[in-house]
Amino acid sequence: MKRFIGTKEFYRTVAALALPLLLQNAVSTFVNLLDNLMVGRIGTEAMSGVSIVNQILFVYNLCLFGGMGGAGIFGAQFFGRGDHQGVRHTFRFNFLLGAIFTALAAAALAAAPDRLIGAFLHETDAAADLAYTLREGKRYLHIMLLGLPAFAVTNAYVSILRVTGDNRLPMRASIAAIFVNLVFNWLLIYGKLGFPALGVAGAAIATVLSRYVELALVLLGTHGKKEPPEFLRGAYKSMRIPGALTRDIIRRGLPLLFNEMFWSLGMTMLTQCYSYRGLDAVAALNIGNTVSNLFMTVMFTLGNVVGIVLGNLLGAEEYDRAREYCPQLLSLGFVSCTIMGLVLFLAAPAAPRLYNTSAQIMELAAGIMRISAVLMPVMAVTNCAYWALRAGGRTYITMAFDSLFTWVAAVPLAWGLIHFTDWSLLPVYAAVNGADLIKLAIGLYLLHKGVWVNNIVADKT
Repeated sequence: MKRFIGTKEFYRTVAALALPLLLQNAVSTFVNLLDNLMVGRIGTEAMSGVSIVNQILFVYNLCLFGGMGGAGIFGAQFFGRGDHQGVRHTFRFNFLLGAIFTALAAAALAAAPDRLIGAFLHETDAAADLAYTLREGKRYLHIMLLGLPAFAVTNAYVSILRVTGDNRLPMRASIAAIFVNLVFNWLLIYGKLGFPALGVAGAAIATVLSRYVELALVLLGTHGKKEPPEFLRGAYKSMRIPGALTRDIIRRGLPLLFNEMFWSLGMTMLTQCYSYRGLDAVAALNIGNTVSNLFMTVMFTLGNVVGIVLGNLLGAEEYDRAREYCPQLLSLGFVSCTIMGLVLFLAAPAAPRLYNTSAQIMELAAGIMRISAVLMPVMAVTNCAYWALRAGGRTYITMAFDSLFTWVAAVPLAWGLIHFTDWSLLPVYAAVNGADLIKLAIGLYLLHKGVWVNNIVADKT
């Protein structure tokens, strides 16, 4: 039992990383909930249009996250061994990757909005409702594209700041941007204090504005210091990255990019499958997942902490300490998410009543929250397993564990239940998410075998 209970040193290490990140994630998710509520007050169709676009942009966000994650693995291990030049190279890689990927993504998203949004709309709903949802979704998407460059550059900085242990600057910048988003949502969605009432377009403008505020604060907090972070000193004198390191980052990073791309596409495909149950299902999923995410901030935060802590230890070649910390991190994730799951389960009946929507959608959303609450401890352990494998650079195993499982198990199961049974949304949702019990067993086996214990930065610079 002692193997799963950490020492004071362990909890100090985790708390130093987790608390700023947890505060940032909690505030971000809470304001996202308020943002969602504000849009939801316009009506179910408008909320569904925004939800569909955000699901599409979710693919971009995770692809960017996955692409930068490959360099982040190296950055964490370089920092663990005190190699600041190596960290600098990983920053340059992320900056260039973000610029290229964002240009391609923006062009692709701008080219076919009708087809992308229309994939989630079906003839089970009234034609007028479908047309309104499509129109509002397109308005929202076209404005949101303007914020992608700021989002990419911010993530290039933040991904390296975090692996070097600086969570405070990203936290402060994110919280400030979040409140800018909240205030301008109120002003521009409803037309307060003399501003025009722009509806979903106002929500998009507020989000884009907040992206640029966040970027400005991150740039000011790094380059504005008398002593900038070591990895930024001379970072822009050249964009040169050693060829061998570039090839190694690409070799190990491509599986992460493909993993995030296929996993996010898998999640989008699941939503598309559920959408065959009508716009009520889309709206209920939007409400249920938005509220559930507020309670899952602990899980998301601990995943990042696992990646940073284990990555730093592996880079410093402290393998025994990494093996000691791994089960303790899993235990902490399981216990904390069991508690959060219980709170979510109890809050499920009341939370959907905050939305201006029908009783049927509220009931469906509450059911989604209950299912998520019951499975939250399972998701916590699988999430920690994912980050441990990733920290050790086992990116091909990570890809198989995460996205391959989604496409081999979850997507076919959802598609089959939607198209070949008359099951309603909730039984289908429970069956698909319950398949994570298989993923849990696989993750525990991989961790027990120790395949994640791996140093990938020796002699790379």
